[in-house]
Amino acid sequence: MRFSVYLEPMSEKELRLQPRLQCIAGLVPRGARLADVGTDHGYLPVYLLQRGLIARAVASDVGAAPLAHARRTAAAYGVPLDLRLCAGLDAVCPDEADTVVIAGMGGETIVSILKQAAWDWRGVTLLLQPMTKAELLRRALPELGLHTVAEHLVRDKGTIYAVLTVTAGESEAPTNAEAWCGAGLLHDPLYGEYARDRLEKLQRAAAGLRQAKTLDSALISTLEEDAAALQAKIKEWEDANGMGH
Repeated sequence: MRFSVYLEPMSEKELRLQPRLQCIAGLVPRGARLADVGTDHGYLPVYLLQRGLIARAVASDVGAAPLAHARRTAAAYGVPLDLRLCAGLDAVCPDEADTVVIAGMGGETIVSILKQAAWDWRGVTLLLQPMTKAELLRRALPELGLHTVAEHLVRDKGTIYAVLTVTAGESEAPTNAEAWCGAGLLHDPLYGEYARDRLEKLQRAAAGLRQAKTLDSALISTLEEDAAALQAKIKEWEDANGMGH
């Protein structure tokens, strides 16, 4: 289902973004034709349209209420926004966008959207920002014929999030440490904190399994291997940043 908002620009009112969305906005190519999946309030496309940073935007969401929020945001800031009520990219045609943002949802949901989309990803920039289970997303991308070009970390409201820039292309499966903490981030100032947080989650999960009535030795062993890989990567980060002892 399609809706459009067409209004005269209102230059006296300028939208500001929270750090997570600001990071994503900075990664959107200039002049892009954007599809924002799970747009919620529509802040990202409205911000980019208002500043003339993109050519056009399609904003989709599975819920009518979020699209109503997005419609109000577009009206308040005076920009044209094409709205689609659909799951994922179901109502967005591949020729409508060369940049796709899928952000603000769990890694497993992002994987599901990518699998269901009947798109040829060649020539498309994907910006993916999982709120949870980033490791699941990282492991799934090579299986989907997608390659992670870069990752960025951003802190928003006390939590560190990863933003992945992804394109079509072959890539090897990530190592255990890369699945949990990404690749190419050793010089990111947030990496150490991000990696330690992932490590603590792994250690808590393993500890919980050890106390379970039915002992899953194989899973505990996997978690311990992942934790050891993360500990080695944290040591590498400390050495690279002059923090080693």
